[in-house]
Amino acid sequence: MHQRLDGIAASGELPDPEGEAHDPLRTFVAGLSRLLARHPDETTLLDAGAGLLAPLVARDDWLPAAFAVPHPEHYQQYLLHCDPAQRFSIVSFVWGPGQVTPIHDHTVWGLIGMLRGAEDSQPYRLDAQGVPVMTGPPVRLSPGDVEVLSPRLGDIHRVSNAYADRVSVSIHVYGANIGTVRRSVFTEAGERKSFISGYANAQWPNP
Repeated sequence: MHQRLDGIAASGELPDPEGEAHDPLRTFVAGLSRLLARHPDETTLLDAGAGLLAPLVARDDWLPAAFAVPHPEHYQQYLLHCDPAQRFSIVSFVWGPGQVTPIHDHTVWGLIGMLRGAEDSQPYRLDAQGVPVMTGPPVRLSPGDVEVLSPRLGDIHRVSNAYADRVSVSIHVYGANIGTVRRSVFTEAGERKSFISGYANAQWPNP
């Protein structure tokens, strides 16, 4: 089961990444670090974490251009921050026009905030034979919206850029260093394949 919280975003110019551009991200990192230090249960973590993420994606004036570059053939995942203890990581997910993921899982909790454009998330569950089955309609995320997911609620989905003619960017937060986590993709016939996503970074952040 995926849950969405609606919000409103503002747009703006991409600022100098060495200036004040990182302040909203730093504010989010500090807030989430304090939240995790209290060792909340997952429900509290997801609810409060979504509340912290919403202000970050409610403005589109802080993400450096280097972390919003699409690839012509596939989506990109750029690391923005990894907690030193690897309790969480933050990435920008960059979609070229019409790009789509395979059906996949996460194995950890996650928060997804829409920064720019829009994306559609189709939730799935696995039936007794391991075949992915759609569970409800796709969830549309627009700028400012936040969605939560976890293995407990259901963390299998297929995500696509909602637009065929423009780039979309979302900010994802995961309960691990997601680029190193072994996860699975699923074919519609029920075949399961292991993968580790890695990151697309040509440069590494220091928020």
